[in-house]
Amino acid sequence: MRAPDFVESTQLSYDAIAEAYAAEHPDSLAGRPLERALLSAFVELVRAPGVPGRPPVADIGSGPGYVTARLHEAGLPVFGVDASPRMVALARRAHPELRFHVGSMTALDLPEATLGGIVALYSIIHVPDEHLPSVFAGFRRVLLPGAPVLLGFQSGDEDGHQRLTERFGREISLDYYWRTPDTVAGHLTRAGLDLRARVLREPEAGEKLPRAFLLARRPPVDEVPAADG
Repeated sequence: MRAPDFVESTQLSYDAIAEAYAAEHPDSLAGRPLERALLSAFVELVRAPGVPGRPPVADIGSGPGYVTARLHEAGLPVFGVDASPRMVALARRAHPELRFHVGSMTALDLPEATLGGIVALYSIIHVPDEHLPSVFAGFRRVLLPGAPVLLGFQSGDEDGHQRLTERFGREISLDYYWRTPDTVAGHLTRAGLDLRARVLREPEAGEKLPRAFLLARRPPVDEVPAADG
């Protein structure tokens, strides 16, 4: 089945800027203590008793691979997924001990209930509103009961959208969506994921918009509809 148009444009755009992007963002968490703390909380939740065994964790929209590498350093079995083949090649070169795959969050090629967690930092920002319900439903499908998901995205007082046609001196066609925490939380809950926490931090140097982080999970025990009568 053909991928949605936005997936193709995102892939082509990041292929065009992959080297420059990776050079500018070799590890965007290095100077972000709040983000690192949230990632540490995610790691503890993956290890919680409610998530049995050591199932793998997926870093979706893994880019140059620095988040995947931090999860690996924390002791989690993890792999990265990115729509851009060039980004995946750079991540494999930077972290040859880890697994990175070309793929899209709109069509996760994984069996149901196999992941111990999902991290998606600044990757849903390229997903149009009408595709978020199916993306989050896909997250729920592949997560084990009780497994967490950590999202990070640009936010603001209201939802917004911008298309960039140039970056790093290269021609691209890349859509960016910023959303309020309430908007994304609503999509998560409607997809059957339990919201556990939300964090909003103010813009730092070089940033124009606040950053929002939502922590959710697939319910530990799926609800069974009551019998009629």
